[in-house]
Amino acid sequence: MYRYQILIEYEGTKFIGWQTQKKGNSVQKTIEIILSRLLKTQVKLIGAGRTDAGVHALEQSAHFETTKIINNKKKLLNSLNYFLKKKLISIISIIKKKNDFHARYSAKFRIYKYIIFNRESNPSIFMNRGWHIKNKIDIQTMKKGAKLLEGKKDFSTFRASTCSAKSPIKTMSYVKVKKIKNLIVIKFKSKSFLQQQVRSMVGCLKVLGEKKWNIKKFKAVLVSKKRKLCAPPAPPYGLFLEKVIY
Repeated sequence: MYRYQILIEYEGTKFIGWQTQKKGNSVQKTIEIILSRLLKTQVKLIGAGRTDAGVHALEQSAHFETTKIINNKKKLLNSLNYFLKKKLISIISIIKKKNDFHARYSAKFRIYKYIIFNRESNPSIFMNRGWHIKNKIDIQTMKKGAKLLEGKKDFSTFRASTCSAKSPIKTMSYVKVKKIKNLIVIKFKSKSFLQQQVRSMVGCLKVLGEKKWNIKKFKAVLVSKKRKLCAPPAPPYGLFLEKVIY
């Protein structure tokens, strides 16, 4: 068997998420159908992360196995992109890997970014590419809250009730908040994340930045480990899986 890694960019608005489910179109299933047709064999993709419905990816990582070596990766890449173009999925690259490579378990870090448009008018060109918030956001207060999220902690407050992770304890390598004019970008780096963790953290940072909460309240919600105290999660369309590091 030969193992290959593919790097994938996709617009997640019309998908039920990355992972194949009983009903609905997933990114995984869409690529598998085309890839299996081109390779003339059934192909199963293993992804690095399960992005939720509406979430985008700048560089999702996945791997698959095939009994035949792919001699012309460029041709396969072009063929895949030809059939996937209308689905707003792009295969960035195809890389032959050793058989011990695993898209999910070999990953050392995952980086997500969340985009907020902090202005009066709705985004048109970037519709469904960020969260539109009219209220003024205090970026310095938001940065203070972000610092409190860094390190090894119990993130039960930000964990969806349907999360299947064995433990709510995760280590956030960093949480960075940057503002350029009316664009706010929040980046999160960790080995792994709980279901809805990033969107839930962004939801709380947003309330903090609007000064509806103070730092004391934000910290109390974090350490409470109670999901019911969490602010409403940020919408999925502002979230991007930026990179998987191996």
